[in-house]
Amino acid sequence: MATRTARSLHHEYELFIEQEIENYKESVARPALLAIGDEAATRLAAEPQFALTEMLLCEEVDRIIFRRLRLPAYNTWRRKRLKLHQELRRPEHWGLNANDALVRTIGSSAENGVGSYVLVAGESAQRSALFLAANGCDVTTLESEEESVQRVMEAAIQAGLAERVHAVATELAEWTPDAPLHAVVCSHSALSDLSPRERARVIAVLQSATRDGGVHLVETIAAGSAAIDELRATYRGWAVSVEPARGDAQVFLARKEQALDQVSH
Repeated sequence: MATRTARSLHHEYELFIEQEIENYKESVARPALLAIGDEAATRLAAEPQFALTEMLLCEEVDRIIFRRLRLPAYNTWRRKRLKLHQELRRPEHWGLNANDALVRTIGSSAENGVGSYVLVAGESAQRSALFLAANGCDVTTLESEEESVQRVMEAAIQAGLAERVHAVATELAEWTPDAPLHAVVCSHSALSDLSPRERARVIAVLQSATRDGGVHLVETIAAGSAAIDELRATYRGWAVSVEPARGDAQVFLARKEQALDQVSH
């Protein structure tokens, strides 16, 4: 997956205005829309010009609707948008907190300007994906149903994060990375649904695709679960830790060791 270029605020504003105007056009009856067209034609006819073109008429219709909806000017919209961006970066906005492993290990890297391509799968995928996207990550989230994909993308659009969120209707065992991963966030249930052989294959694929220094998080593991020992064996050669999470759950954290030649530099 190629890294997506972030939109400028000017471009984001133009898309916002365009969408609001289109929504209005779809919400009113055809006679009302034709009346706006007549008003636009009358306005343009009063102005000195060489020809009344269809493009000029459409632009004037949009200007009339802009005024009727009292849409904000760019500077007003920009102030509100920047304030919203700051709010979306807060883990608490998504039901997380600063001590969560996800926030400390992946979110903090994104906040420091380190672009990250992250895979998110399993429980809490939407919440984690949107938090990471708000903090600068390009996120692919795997959902088993098309309806779940739709919910994720609608939430991303509402938050202005659609450029950084890519929801795919597929199972973890059927997905293959097409670019180096900086991090993988996966619920234990998403892995436990696989057979031991399939689980080992999936983890091996994700390990191979992960950059040196990258992080894998396996969340919501029941305390004392035998899954911890299995994961330790699977992640041999990685820096591993097990941390407490909410309730009696645990988080398995593994960081891929950097190659010696990279460390020396």
